[in-house]
Amino acid sequence: MSVLLASKLRFFDTTLRDGEQTPGVSLNPNEKLEIATRLAAIGVDVVEAGSAAASTGEQDAIRLISNAGLPVETCTFVRAVKSDIDYAADNGADSVHLVIPVSDLHIEKKMRKTREQVQEMAWSSVEYAKSRGLIVELSGEDASRADQAFLAEVYAGGVERGADRLCFCDTVGVLTPEKCAAYIPPLAKIAPLSIHCHDDLGFALANTVAAIKAGASCAHVTVNGLGERAGNTPFEELVMALEVLYGYDTGIKKEGIYSLSTLVSRLTGIPLPVNKAVVGEMAFTHESGIHAHGVIREPATYESIRPEQIGRKRRIVLGKHSGSASVEAALHEMKYAPNEQQLKAIVSRIKDLGDSGKRVSDADLMAVADAVMAMECKPVIRLKQFTVVSGNSMIPTASVTLEVRGKETTGAATGDGPVDAAMQVLARSVADAANIRLEEYHVDAISGGTDALVEVTVRLSKDGKIITSRGARTDIIMASVEAMIAGMNRLLEDRP
Repeated sequence: MSVLLASKLRFFDTTLRDGEQTPGVSLNPNEKLEIATRLAAIGVDVVEAGSAAASTGEQDAIRLISNAGLPVETCTFVRAVKSDIDYAADNGADSVHLVIPVSDLHIEKKMRKTREQVQEMAWSSVEYAKSRGLIVELSGEDASRADQAFLAEVYAGGVERGADRLCFCDTVGVLTPEKCAAYIPPLAKIAPLSIHCHDDLGFALANTVAAIKAGASCAHVTVNGLGERAGNTPFEELVMALEVLYGYDTGIKKEGIYSLSTLVSRLTGIPLPVNKAVVGEMAFTHESGIHAHGVIREPATYESIRPEQIGRKRRIVLGKHSGSASVEAALHEMKYAPNEQQLKAIVSRIKDLGDSGKRVSDADLMAVADAVMAMECKPVIRLKQFTVVSGNSMIPTASVTLEVRGKETTGAATGDGPVDAAMQVLARSVADAANIRLEEYHVDAISGGTDALVEVTVRLSKDGKIITSRGARTDIIMASVEAMIAGMNRLLEDRP
């Protein structure tokens, strides 16, 4: 049963404004429109598209989004400055996030003004924004360090002059759940109140939940927790926490969460931390023998949510922590049926590989299984020659001669780079034997320096079957070719 006070919690997404303030992130108008379209589709209520006064590019983005006919409110950040409000109205924004400093620290040190001056700036800006036909969310910057009586006075005066909503900003992440319980209830009685938290001390999610429980009816969030310094409240974590821990139906289309997170990661260039909650690579990955065994029998033993809920899949990886159950399950998927003694030997070898620091790929497991089960494994594909030509004034081209099931074949292909050309020609060279697709390509430098050993991991698919394979060389192209051929051999292998 829900313990939240708001009958309908609203989500105000600021990925395109606060999230874009992540150092190094810069989104063009079309990229912003792509993210906004996905946010609208997943069910957020408000998209803060940027700061209209910042640049012509920001204005273009706001105009694009507001004219796209999306079922979402288009908002823009504004200061208590008439020109900012004009930019918002002139570029089609539905609402403004009107931010005014409210702590004495910000008023005196940043603004160099008095409380009374700041108060008047806020109120007159609200009146002007309403005269321009805008919805106004009056936001108190650094509210968590403000005199709460003064903050309430600013809010009340803003509402009297037409402000539609209020926002409590924990600008530097110093709020606590206990303070939320004290600060939020009286402010939420003035007008609908949003909570905007930063994660400087790791409390953004906890504080957002606490504020919602205390009466806030809207949460400011960013996809993947992007934002200045340590970021903002992560959209995906808040949604799943409310749904799973508090039984609250957010109305968000949860099955789109992972694809949204990966889209934002790709467009911003900010990778998802591997151990990030909900959307990190390892969130639904199991290696430990005890955990993997439990998950195989009943996923709820070691998972609080099902990966399918957010558009993901569970992964069992093998290494020194793997037990018989996970190894047997992986072998079963590959159509191996070892007896008890063979399984024990395979598990032992997998653990040895893990102890040596090796990541155990599907190809490694198959090679071990083949050896243990005394199966003859003759390669279907043999590399006879391989050449790549590339440079700044020519199109990268790769040529290869392979022996496929005893028949020699030669081919060539171009690509976006030498590695892409190599992947293209290898896939084409076996096209007569099978349609093999490269699903994923990943490269790691094992050590530093230009002569570093490079490890390439590929995921290949054929007729619904997917395997991973790996190559390791000091030459990235040869490592890629090695990984590709090893994987193709496994997919094409003729097993009795």
